[in-house]
Amino acid sequence: MRTELRVTGFGGQGIILAGYIIGKAAAVYDGKHATMVQAYGPEARGSACSSQVIIDDKPIQYPYLRKMQVLCALSQEGYDKFAPFVEKDGILLYDEDLVEFSAVPDVRIFRSVPATRYAEELGRVMVANITMLGFFTAQTGLVSPEAMKKAILSAVPKGTGELNTNAFERGFQHQPAEVKLGAGAGV
Repeated sequence: MRTELRVTGFGGQGIILAGYIIGKAAAVYDGKHATMVQAYGPEARGSACSSQVIIDDKPIQYPYLRKMQVLCALSQEGYDKFAPFVEKDGILLYDEDLVEFSAVPDVRIFRSVPATRYAEELGRVMVANITMLGFFTAQTGLVSPEAMKKAILSAVPKGTGELNTNAFERGFQHQPAEVKLGAGAGV
């Protein structure tokens, strides 16, 4: 089943890497088809960026999003820009310390995680993206935890495996209160 998702934040948060890891987990370790397209501003750090990922059981003919079902937001700018485009009954996942939730018409489910705070508690704010990947894996079920762990370990710098595994587990274990919204309802 085709699922279109976007990971968004700002340069320096590992947003492109997160999209790459999701695609690799799906395609290499779970045997599905996946594409990833990246977009970022002219500055290397601090500008808006995003990864578009499509996961499907069948070959993917067009690699760009048409109907985004999942949005993972690690910045307010990315949330504000892309949340209105999440499909009806879509899922919004966001870092509750960096993003202020506002109601989005037709989005039915949203869940928050303190990804950056968890990463700081682990000693490296740079693993907030991996914490979000743990949360993403647990909340969406689009890739298996085993595949995601393998993809993470294959993509992060040598010597950081334990830190990144701990970050993944911290996000994966986070159990938010689920909130379901009616069309245009507020929190």
